[in-house]
Amino acid sequence: MTEVVAVPGPKELDPALSPSAYFGYELRKYRTAAGLSQTALASRIGYSYGLVSMTETGKRPPTDDFVNRCDEALELEGALGRLKAMIDNMATKIPPWFREWVEIEQNAESLRTWEPIIVPGLLQTPKYARAILSGRPKISPEILDKDLATRLERQKILDRDDPPMFWVVLDEGVLIRPVGDSEVMVEQLDHLLELAQHPAVAIQVLPHDARCMTGVLGAFVVAQGPGLPDTVYLESSLRGETVDDPEDVKTILMWYEAIRAESASKSSSLAIIEEKRAQWTRC
Repeated sequence: MTEVVAVPGPKELDPALSPSAYFGYELRKYRTAAGLSQTALASRIGYSYGLVSMTETGKRPPTDDFVNRCDEALELEGALGRLKAMIDNMATKIPPWFREWVEIEQNAESLRTWEPIIVPGLLQTPKYARAILSGRPKISPEILDKDLATRLERQKILDRDDPPMFWVVLDEGVLIRPVGDSEVMVEQLDHLLELAQHPAVAIQVLPHDARCMTGVLGAFVVAQGPGLPDTVYLESSLRGETVDDPEDVKTILMWYEAIRAESASKSSSLAIIEEKRAQWTRC
């Protein structure tokens, strides 16, 4: 008797997860209505099957070119383009150059970050974040409040039932650099000590005496996940840059491991944070 092997059906989509998930849900609906497989649509629009699949599952935000080609291939008279425009308008609180990274961050299974200057945004307290954001020249109270709300909203990723694993390496200087007043710093270091107990957060500190020069020119984050290409977010003074070139990502991952190898263990890192916290209480 021949054994019948069940073929799994398409993955169930939740359009409420993110703007990209909503777009992907609608794209799959239009594609299946047209009687096309993902492979067939990919062939018609000149993109890979993998990109079509990742877009439908919300793992990749669609580009304008991708959307225009899908509209044409599915004869939708611009329906997907209008949907993307609506989603983009809803996301105007996030700078255009940062939107792609936010989507990648939300879908990552693990995040590895190196920060030589300040506490990473996902770990900042509201007062610390406000002090950082208010330092920008000519920023209005309205924009400050909007940017702060956006940063705090992103932090909810760690409150999910299945959060990404967040591997954090901080330079020791982050713990002693004044941001706001001593009260802000004590609260922020308390927050780091609390978050270090989170099962999905691992914090290590690179001590001054490690004399490690790798990564001193800027912060970065590496996002990884099943079905996703490894992607890097590079910080800069003007704006961040999202990079997924395999060779560039490989280099950044080597930098991260080199920095982490020189860092204190998790338990020793907590002791360093506690020591710096005590110093701030005496200020």
